[in-house]
Amino acid sequence: MTTPDAPGSLPAAPAAPGIPSAAATPPTAAPTATAPSTPDPTGRRLTQPAAFTPELARRDVPILHRTVNGKPLVWLDNGATTQKPRQVIEAVSGFYGAGNSNIHRGAHTMAREATEAYEGGRAAVARFLGAASPDEIVFTRGTTEAINLVAQSWGRAHLGPGDDVLVPELEHHSNIVPWQMVAKETRARVVPVPLRPDGQIDLDAYADRLSMRTRLVALSQASNVLGTVPPVKEMTALAHRYRAKVLVDGAQAVAHFPVDVRDLDADFYVFSGHKLFAPTGIGALYAKPEVLEAMAPWQGGGNMIESVSFDRTVYAPVPHRLEAGTGHIAGVVGLLAAINWLSGFDRDAVAAYETDLLAYAQQALATVPGLDLIGSAADRIAVLTFTLAGHDPARIADWLDRDGIAVRAGHHCAQPALAHYGLTSAARASLALYNTPEEVDQLVASLQRLQRSA
Repeated sequence: MTTPDAPGSLPAAPAAPGIPSAAATPPTAAPTATAPSTPDPTGRRLTQPAAFTPELARRDVPILHRTVNGKPLVWLDNGATTQKPRQVIEAVSGFYGAGNSNIHRGAHTMAREATEAYEGGRAAVARFLGAASPDEIVFTRGTTEAINLVAQSWGRAHLGPGDDVLVPELEHHSNIVPWQMVAKETRARVVPVPLRPDGQIDLDAYADRLSMRTRLVALSQASNVLGTVPPVKEMTALAHRYRAKVLVDGAQAVAHFPVDVRDLDADFYVFSGHKLFAPTGIGALYAKPEVLEAMAPWQGGGNMIESVSFDRTVYAPVPHRLEAGTGHIAGVVGLLAAINWLSGFDRDAVAAYETDLLAYAQQALATVPGLDLIGSAADRIAVLTFTLAGHDPARIADWLDRDGIAVRAGHHCAQPALAHYGLTSAARASLALYNTPEEVDQLVASLQRLQRSA
């Protein structure tokens, strides 16, 4: 492993902000009136932080109170999409019911109100990510579009023959395929970075693959299939020693722990609203100001121009020149409401609760005969991907659905990560702040019944 200056090693990976090691023993302090506890299968007690309880969140989420197949819904598919609190639903409905208007160019009252709401959402995203200015935020349809925007706008201008884009095998397809597409156009290379047996990125291999040919490192802050939280800050610092840019996919991270893009020193950071309790079809790209200024428009149309003639078009300043056409205004309104809702909780307390719940779930699932959990990185979010001896993942998901339990089955748009374990498919239960130990118990009981039925 080498660096541009001298041999060395990448610093040990610390836990992400607000995420203790999942292997840590959950607190055993006696419960209080504001910190109820639940016994786990081994007799310990899972104590919820006094600053937060999942019941507070559940009260706000209407869909969690419905039934599926005659059973109370247990939503364990948060890695695919999160459920929406009433504050988000009411904000979107209220916009369409009383404030619907296009933005920026209208001279009437409702246009001004809609513009204020839209740009207020941009400011909220900037604060949420720790960006220095709302002008560093570009609205997109989601993480996938944000990555494609960077690939097509920045990538086509800065990649060329012999250049490398480093992408860990951990990544979602949305952080692989766009780089393959632009690399084919520019004759650059996409270089995979392997994983260790526990599902963490092989940091020695990462350092070895970095070189002065590296133009970009694209990596997730949390894996959608293994839950792995890589040491993004340290990996970014090392990439910058080679003058490479770093894009961080935060789709799976933003709902689970606080993010500070300036602390990470990320050049690009992307996420989707629907993974953050907000509507589908809205997301955001953060980029450093000097990087954003150098990005040419990817799409052309209205909203992204200052003036147009058949002789010459003058583009609007960033971020608007990267937002062609009418944006998802209601989506931004919903995203603002979701950020306000989530920020109303103590984020560190939420992260601590989810870490406790993950540890509880790992121990509970270990009681299911034939169940094998995939990935064991110490730093991770509450994602539990597993196989069950004698049962196809699709069969597992169908069985659980009969009990009202929603999980995901398939390749999870992360085929290289599953291939690392010799798999093409697996089942996945992914947890959020509104999930409870009782729901984990229901998952475990249903899987045990499935094994007994075989």
